[in-house]
Amino acid sequence: MTVVGTWNLENLFRPGADFGPASQAVYAEKLRGLAATIDEAGVDVLAVQEVGDPDALTDLIGLLRGDWQHVTSEHFEKAHPIRVGFISRFPLEILADTAAFPVELSGTQSDDAGTLTRQMGRGALAVRVSAPGQELVLVACHLKSKLLSFPSAGGRSRFSPKDEGERARYAAYALNRRTAEAVTVRALADELLDGEGRTRPVMVLGDLNDEPQAATTQILLGPPGSELGTAGADRPDGGDASRLWNLAPRIPDDERYSRIYRGRGELIDHILASQTLLAQTQEVHMVHGRSLPSVTDDAPARRNAPASDHALLLTRLTRT
Repeated sequence: MTVVGTWNLENLFRPGADFGPASQAVYAEKLRGLAATIDEAGVDVLAVQEVGDPDALTDLIGLLRGDWQHVTSEHFEKAHPIRVGFISRFPLEILADTAAFPVELSGTQSDDAGTLTRQMGRGALAVRVSAPGQELVLVACHLKSKLLSFPSAGGRSRFSPKDEGERARYAAYALNRRTAEAVTVRALADELLDGEGRTRPVMVLGDLNDEPQAATTQILLGPPGSELGTAGADRPDGGDASRLWNLAPRIPDDERYSRIYRGRGELIDHILASQTLLAQTQEVHMVHGRSLPSVTDDAPARRNAPASDHALLLTRLTRT
């Protein structure tokens, strides 16, 4: 059995960084909490998001039981340098690390000045994992956040709009960018599947910043009509070779949330699998570790938080 998961570690920086904790003691407490959850979950390979400092990821795996290795994407925004990556008990090989939108997309407007964005804020990282008896192709991604920020004097950001018109415009900019990022990850999945999803074990894992029925999440699935829980799920179909299936319906009902926003549970972290893996992924769980906090739009307030504001999502791959 191989256990594969995904987890947003929430601003994993060493102390002293702009987004890092205020003290070594706070940092050590967070590392201990993250490590305890990973060990408890028993994961073998974990896609991670919001790695601000690769050295901090080294610190984290140093606390885990057993021998681990890690890789991180080289694509991130300088203003907030968080990136995706993987930690693994098994050998890893990087297949792709991409951020550029497909050439068919002309770019998305990102502010009132008309600035065009032509790449993802965090790269999509694809790896080959040599697990016992099986090779897996995994993609880690982290799509544009729903948390809105607005430009302020001195190049800084604020989290409160001047008025509702500004809020609406910047919500549209964020949504358009998240959509383009979903298209970019789907293009990478197409390349990795290469029309062989019936036999090629591919997974896309990460923080999609939207729920299963959101249009951006649906973009990643491929041809509609065979989602888990629908009448077409178990019927052979011409699109099966290129589809990805969201495993969300297999999460037990009482676990089906990965973050709590203003008191309401949201399922925004996902695992998508190609057809050949569906029979192996019957067991899917959310590991909440410590009780998840209810978060708001005040992101800086969590700088010294002792744990992540996301749950860890995993699936156990059984042998067929």
